Amino acid sequence: MMQRIVILGNAGSGKSTLARQIGERLHLPVVHLDKLFWGPGWSKPETEIFRARVGTAIAGAGWVSEGNYYRQTFDLRLPKADLVVWLNTPRITCLKRVVLRSALNRHRPDLPAGCSERLDADFLSFLRDIWTFDRDIRPAIEAERLIWGPLVPVANLSGARQIPEFVASLARHQ
Repeated sequence: MMQRIVILGNAGSGKSTLARQIGERLHLPVVHLDKLFWGPGWSKPETEIFRARVGTAIAGAGWVSEGNYYRQTFDLRLPKADLVVWLNTPRITCLKRVVLRSALNRHRPDLPAGCSERLDADFLSFLRDIWTFDRDIRPAIEAERLIWGPLVPVANLSGARQIPEFVASLARHQ
């Protein structure tokens, strides 16, 4: 029975949405790592404070966590995980989603209070990271995943059809 699921992927890949869907389907709390990390005005916490927040959030018997934060949290999350889900969303889709959500600047349940999205120099750097994610960031995440959770099963999901099929399959297997 899957009770502790880690969702990984590029910004704009759909991690938060999938986490909420899985959480609803399996009646599990959802842990949005961005919400635990960022403070008002996009302020960053001390590493130990962030790790303590994550440790508290995943202390229960079941949870769905979404967000990469691999250097800071994989040693906490992956040894407990039953499943890792990689979202393999095309980078152009990720870029479109991030630009749209930033331009609209609507409230998102995965962002903490006091953090509104803005179009500035940091945002342009963020877009570059999205574009180069598969080449520059994903290999580092995958290397850490293999250190901290080499035996944890991995589901690679691509496309609009695979994701709902995966969520529906969870109900059948629980």
